[in-house]
Amino acid sequence: QVQLVESGGGLVQPGGSLKLSCAASGFTLDDYAIGWFRQAPGKEREGVSCISSSDGSTTYADSVKGRFTISSDNAKNTVYLQMNSLRPEDSAVYFCAAVSPWFGRAPDHNSANVFGFWGQGTQVTVSS
Repeated sequence: QVQLVESGGGLVQPGGSLKLSCAASGFTLDDYAIGWFRQAPGKEREGVSCISSSDGSTTYADSVKGRFTISSDNAKNTVYLQMNSLRPEDSAVYFCAAVSPWFGRAPDHNSANVFGFWGQGTQVTVSS
């Protein structure tokens, strides 16, 4: 059974950093794509970033480019989202999602429809 578990969320001050983890089980991270999405109260789900195992390519929302970095550790079956220079508007529940198999370049950051497996989410709150 495929399972994705997010961790690393929490409360941080503006300008601070957090590193989210998405641990996958039930399938091996080979030929996959992983995406990070977020949803704030009263707002639609928003794509943040995606990564493809095929070529290591990544995509990012314009709002996080230069501040967030997605990476993977296949040996640990884990994908990370390093978030720096956090802003109050980054506050949301962050979800990771997976699709496997996936070949080629990373999906567009907002391609939620391609992902078949979703985690339960982790809360990120940016506030002073």
